[in-house]
Amino acid sequence: MRSALIALIFMICSTPAAFAQTLQPVLQTHAAEIAKPSRGSVSETLDAIAASGLPQVTAFLEQWSEKNVWQRTDGVFFIGTETDDTLSLIDVDTQASSTAPKSEFKQLKPNGGVRRLIGTTLVQFQLTDPDLRRREIAVASIARRPEAAQLAPLLASIDPEVDPALKARKVQLANFLSARFAQDTNVRIAAINSLSTDTSVEARAVLNQILTSTSGVSTQQPDSNISAILDPMAAPDASYAQLVAADLAPSKQTPSDIRKALEANIIDGRIAGFPLAQMNDPERREAAYAGLVADGSVPFLITQTVRDAALNDHVFYTLYQEPNVDITTAAQTALRSVDSRVAAAQVVDLTLDALSLASIFFLAAIGLAITFGVMGVINMAHGEFIMMGAYTGYVVQLFVPNYTVSLVIALPLAFAITFAAGVVMERLVIRRLYHRPLETLLATFGISIALQQLAKNIFGTQARPLTSPDWLAGAWVFNDVIQISFIRIAIFVLALMFLGLIIYILKRTRLGLEVRAVTQNPGMASSMGINPDRINMMTFGLGSGIAGIAGVAIGLYAKVTSEMGSDYIVQSFMTVVVGGVGNVWGTLAGAAMIGFGQKGIEWLNPSNTLAAQTYMILFVILFIQFRPKGIVALKGRAAGD
Repeated sequence: MRSALIALIFMICSTPAAFAQTLQPVLQTHAAEIAKPSRGSVSETLDAIAASGLPQVTAFLEQWSEKNVWQRTDGVFFIGTETDDTLSLIDVDTQASSTAPKSEFKQLKPNGGVRRLIGTTLVQFQLTDPDLRRREIAVASIARRPEAAQLAPLLASIDPEVDPALKARKVQLANFLSARFAQDTNVRIAAINSLSTDTSVEARAVLNQILTSTSGVSTQQPDSNISAILDPMAAPDASYAQLVAADLAPSKQTPSDIRKALEANIIDGRIAGFPLAQMNDPERREAAYAGLVADGSVPFLITQTVRDAALNDHVFYTLYQEPNVDITTAAQTALRSVDSRVAAAQVVDLTLDALSLASIFFLAAIGLAITFGVMGVINMAHGEFIMMGAYTGYVVQLFVPNYTVSLVIALPLAFAITFAAGVVMERLVIRRLYHRPLETLLATFGISIALQQLAKNIFGTQARPLTSPDWLAGAWVFNDVIQISFIRIAIFVLALMFLGLIIYILKRTRLGLEVRAVTQNPGMASSMGINPDRINMMTFGLGSGIAGIAGVAIGLYAKVTSEMGSDYIVQSFMTVVVGGVGNVWGTLAGAAMIGFGQKGIEWLNPSNTLAAQTYMILFVILFIQFRPKGIVALKGRAAGD
């Protein structure tokens, strides 16, 4: 008897604890609202569920929002998955699995408004969930739809957060929410001031939301947080329409309204005493309408004078939705600071884009600069050597699937193939046409067409992929304004490497010494034992090989087709001519001028890249009129030519 009594006492004492660990009783208390929720009344139910603090709450709210909660005919809730006419059920408390006929259950389908409220309640549990993915989802949800109710749980979740990146993101979001929703004005102003150095799109959106304003009109200036007083005469018709919408003025009659009013008041062939025959005269029509107004037959005529008088008698303004002047003042100051920083960041971003474009032009043109400067040959097939290099990289990747290894192989192989092709072209064609520039131009142009057709026959007309390694994927992001792709950075580094290599070859090697000698005075170089024919052959091969390497680099981000060389031949010639024929530093200067000039024009007209290229060509034509020898003039045979 004593043992039974002790057991009974234990059961009675332990019942509340067991009851407190189950979610189903809480759900049953609000079963009607859960089964048929409405946005206006579901908040009380969500508060009760959240107040239980049970670990089952997170899973239940998630499944309820995703329409995976089912109610049995006896009112008990389950999490279910539908399979034909059967439901796979999970108990909301014990997580026990079972199956049952679908006919015994009803699926709960909360609408979009209710799901948003569920998501808001769910966030406070997900922010401290042990699962990192759930915490990241909660933070992303707050970022998408920030609300005042999310600020407190977000602040409370910052200190326990163990992931450094997620913690920093929580701090940033808490700052955004504090700027908009904090109760203390000083806290809001401090948060707003901290945004003055943040150039992110989110920070600018927060400041713009604080400065959201609505337009209005009244008979006197309102005693509110005014954003601006507007001049109604700037758009008088629109301003008068605003007066009419606010019921502060009668509608303005249109010519059609006046005509209909006159027609409706024709009596014995007259309108207000005026014969119908006189209605072709605008002044008579106006006088007739004025007579009808005096009789009270039609509304008062709104003339321009009447309209302007009505506009001058009212105040047109925009009001901040934020009533606190100190907060909007702080937001304006912060936004001006952010705009200044964004403008500076845009200049930096434009500079990086220009440097990237200049490095591409330099790579494409440096080979042409060498051949043109030393040999005086106008090689219209230079773009096709770029194309050959790109296709070499594509073919290498067909046999070497590792993109990093294939790139390492493709660069020297492209140089070797295009070097050999250049030597063959120089030996078979170019050497027979020295000092005949027109014939050289026509011959190389024909070769370029032949090479394009050959590439089409081998690879087809569709673009072929030249895939960059994973470590070149993506971009180096400084902030929401400044970013540059890793491929562009790699091309810039490659251009610097080739600049150093070519300068070393020209200044520190015997080949470079002989090239400079032939460039400056081929006759004297020949008398000193230098073979100009050999130097011309090696120079043309070197220029072609460099074009091949440029093709591999360009192919990593541009389309690889048989016509890709045509996209760069014009810019290459412009770079060489502007910089100075046959001079490496001149080519660098020309590439920089054209790259920065084209990006600058694109910034002024960002929707039309082709127009920027056209304007750049016109600029180059004007430039060479005043400086025909280019930025860095060359002395010697090329200068004389």
